Amino acid sequence: MEFNSLTDVLAEDLADLYSAEQQLLAGLPRLAAAAHSYPLRDALEAHVEETRVHVQRLDEIFADMGIRFTPSKTCKAMEGLIAEGDDIAGSGGDPAALDAALIGAAQRIEHYEIALYGTARALAGELGLKAVSSLLDQTLDEEARADKTLTKLAAGGMMSSGINRIAAERPHPAEEADESAEQEAALEEARTTD
Repeated sequence: MEFNSLTDVLAEDLADLYSAEQQLLAGLPRLAAAAHSYPLRDALEAHVEETRVHVQRLDEIFADMGIRFTPSKTCKAMEGLIAEGDDIAGSGGDPAALDAALIGAAQRIEHYEIALYGTARALAGELGLKAVSSLLDQTLDEEARADKTLTKLAAGGMMSSGINRIAAERPHPAEEADESAEQEAALEEARTTD
């Protein structure tokens, strides 16, 4: 692709967004299914539904801009972010620690989307595309809310601790093994001294 105008740059960003959102429709349900925390699972599933609306808005934007085809490019950045999320989703270990890792993966995805939607909105504003800018702004607000929800799940609120705190308070399996070995040694020592 050649960039001969700011419109070309915007069209490229929108194609990236379209691909990213399509990939998320397949990837987010896998992250949600791996979540142990019901609030995390609910948040990820709710964002899948928002993502469907984001795709519809992008279709509307393409129509508003006179783009009569669905972009066929693949957003490689989202492909990598989703692959990382899939790696985490397929991992084992402590449920709270896994949920904390899933939140991190989901937030990396959100931050990428926020950056790309913010750029596209700014370009649309420069081009005087008010309707396009407004639609992008709506989606940008929703992406920011999704990120805040994930932060709240991780950090908790005033009345409860978040997933990160729960994971931090759980002993590491190696620490449990060390503690168990110390207890067995103390029991053995007590038996031999009696």
